[in-house]
Amino acid sequence: QVQLVDSGGGLVQAGGSLRLSCATSGRSFSSYAMGWFRQAPGKEREFVAAISQVIGATHYADSVKGRFTISRDNAKSTAFLQMNSLKPEDTAVYYCAARTAATSRRDNEYPYWGQGTQVTVSS
Repeated sequence: QVQLVDSGGGLVQAGGSLRLSCATSGRSFSSYAMGWFRQAPGKEREFVAAISQVIGATHYADSVKGRFTISRDNAKSTAFLQMNSLKPEDTAVYYCAARTAATSRRDNEYPYWGQGTQVTVSS
């Protein structure tokens, strides 16, 4: 089993940047596919990005492609989400998630979750 702790959220102006971190504890971080999801007030949780275990293949939602970058540091057992050119519509609680199978865009396929970190983008 793995425990996840999200951090790095905050308040930023439109056009700014933030870097989210997902620190994990437990064994074999490199065996987990990692995903980032977000949930805005009154909306369902949605997929943002994911990265595979071995080769680090990445996948992005169309809404963030070209602005966000997901990465992982297996030596530090940490995943990251670099967010650039932020927009007010990016405002949400961001969650990292982990699964031992291949990457997925479906939140219900991830058994392990962080507590979430708030990102607020002002216009």
